[in-house]
Amino acid sequence: MRILVTGSTGYIGSRLVPILLGDGHDVLAAMRDDSKASSFSWEDDVTPVHFDITDEKSIDAALEGADAVVYLVHSMDDGDFVTKDREAAQAVARAAEKHGVGRIVYLSGHVPDDDEDLSDHITSRLQVEEVFLNSSVPATVFRAAIILGSGSTSFELVRRMVERLPVTPVPSWMVKKVQPIATTDVLHIIAAALGDEPIPGSYDIGGTEVLTYPELLTRYATIAELSRPQFRVPLAPTPIVGRAVAAITQMPPGTVISLVDSLHHDMIVRRGNAATDTFAHAVDSLVGIDESIRRSLTVSSHDGTDAEGTTDPQSAADTDPSWAGGVVSIGRDGRVRHDVSGRFSRALLHPRS
Repeated sequence: MRILVTGSTGYIGSRLVPILLGDGHDVLAAMRDDSKASSFSWEDDVTPVHFDITDEKSIDAALEGADAVVYLVHSMDDGDFVTKDREAAQAVARAAEKHGVGRIVYLSGHVPDDDEDLSDHITSRLQVEEVFLNSSVPATVFRAAIILGSGSTSFELVRRMVERLPVTPVPSWMVKKVQPIATTDVLHIIAAALGDEPIPGSYDIGGTEVLTYPELLTRYATIAELSRPQFRVPLAPTPIVGRAVAAITQMPPGTVISLVDSLHHDMIVRRGNAATDTFAHAVDSLVGIDESIRRSLTVSSHDGTDAEGTTDPQSAADTDPSWAGGVVSIGRDGRVRHDVSGRFSRALLHPRS
């Protein structure tokens, strides 16, 4: 098929493109800045397409001739991103109907059953889902919570919180359950939704284990060979915590605050609604949490790695955001290494040294 991948230069999109090419699809790589294509090894194998979610004409032109659309656009770091994302989804749905697109595949975020008092982040994802599912074009929606992989926003949040805080404060409202999934499993499930026939509906995707957010921080610390004691903080206001986490991690503030605001809910796969059941053929076996983290920290055997088929989608790519990465890595020999080249890094990694 001719598949339009929106957000093709983003984290998931850039790693999905080579998989779709490997499956024999023609890929229309949608991007706002066409020059970004030159940063990726798949540049010569795709058709770059101008795509701006604020410009309905560009959306209409991009979808013309596409058999399917993979929608990977989110605007969490912008002002009124809830309205912006909903209106963009509506424009995409209209263009898909107009041009006879055969299906839409959307990577959403997990939406808890208790749909009261949802964060703007979750509300936005839910509204975009509803736009696509209510369209006449068959839509498949995948709801993911934490995606584990170097460069993933949720993974980088975990990485930086553990690496940068010798002691971890845990707000009482953050002790909720989550079911992380490896990047590579997400990619193959999306690719499976682009098989012979569309399988419409909304599906939860999660990995092999359910644990709490503090337990996930501990798992990272254990694999990274860091001592990170935790202590509970009662009655910590969510907005203050969000701003503090953004300052500590030095990641995009709007995105971080939106994600932190979502930690009031359990984010686990609902019984009978698992994408890994419906699309079981996509993955032989799901990657476990420990292996996901280790692979995310492992230095690739390729110099100048990029998001291409020759590298592990779990590992870092040169095209990942500038804020991605940390001071802990695992060599090809399996040994954990701490970058203690400066006094600041030594104090963070080993506060007693």
